[in-house]
Amino acid sequence: MTAATPSVRPPAWVHRSAEVEAGALLGAGTRVWRFSHVAAGARIGQDCVIGQNVAIGPGVVLGDRCKVQNNVSLYAGVVLEDGVFCGPSCVFTNVATPRAEIDRKAEFRSTRVGRGATIGANATIVCGHDLGAWCLIAAGAVVTRDVPPFALMAGVPARRVGWVSHAGEVLGEDLVCPRTGDRYAERSGALRRVINLSGFGDDPPDTSSEEQSASVG
Repeated sequence: MTAATPSVRPPAWVHRSAEVEAGALLGAGTRVWRFSHVAAGARIGQDCVIGQNVAIGPGVVLGDRCKVQNNVSLYAGVVLEDGVFCGPSCVFTNVATPRAEIDRKAEFRSTRVGRGATIGANATIVCGHDLGAWCLIAAGAVVTRDVPPFALMAGVPARRVGWVSHAGEVLGEDLVCPRTGDRYAERSGALRRVINLSGFGDDPPDTSSEEQSASVG
């Protein structure tokens, strides 16, 4: 039996009209499309797609397999974990009360977007909040608070209007994913996958037993 030949990842590809500054890191297989700008100090993982006219600021971090669609700006303080989808023209901020004539770089607030999350087109993410793994932010929503994992958020300001599965399907009252058959359960206001038929995606750590022990003790 011969050993399997290890796969070789293609290098990152950058369109000739895009600018990637010296000091920016691009993972293997990542593609940067027309008129986009990646600043020095930004770190982008493997197999990401950076669409047209995207701006990625210094210190921004993207995990593997992220997709950032056209006209998105990711400012200093933004961290995207693996598999995050940013829809066209969605907006991130990094200062809560900006003024053009006052330097507030020391007041930048971080925004972390969890594994597998989706942010819809034209949604706005106000800085200083965490978006939980596998959440889905509806198009045009304005997020002004932390978002739980698997939450479906919509409106201005955004409110949780339901739950979604790992596959991004809206869950009904039975909490069964109509695409994969995976089954979920709601516990103390949070969602957990209890039957995994698809094998897709990972699950956030289960802290329910720790929380229960703490409350009892």
